[in-house]
Amino acid sequence: MNKNGQTPHRHHAADYAAAAIEQMEIYCAAHPNSPSAMRRPKLFVRSDLWIALLGPSIEEGIVGIGPNITSALRAFDAQYNAGLPNETTSSSIKPEQSFAAAPRAELLKREGRKPARDTLIA
Repeated sequence: MNKNGQTPHRHHAADYAAAAIEQMEIYCAAHPNSPSAMRRPKLFVRSDLWIALLGPSIEEGIVGIGPNITSALRAFDAQYNAGLPNETTSSSIKPEQSFAAAPRAELLKREGRKPARDTLIA
């Protein structure tokens, strides 16, 4: 416990969350018309992957997954745009760059495994 009455782990987690929020702000400022900037998905980290989620769950929501926050938000934008009519889809983000959540959920279900617990960042 430090002088402030907090454990160093809590302080580290707060710094980690603040850094994640800052990275999301930078991405949204660089892409102000993107779905990420307009919809502000929640950010999670699971193992070594970042997850951007809009909706009640990975299985039911719009999801972007990547090795870093920028990749997850880019994948989220592509997944979001993939559900829109062609004339409104951004040409700079290709749908094939996104990761689909449903196949992973189906695979885990077939293997009799449950998804790992998410850690909410922002």
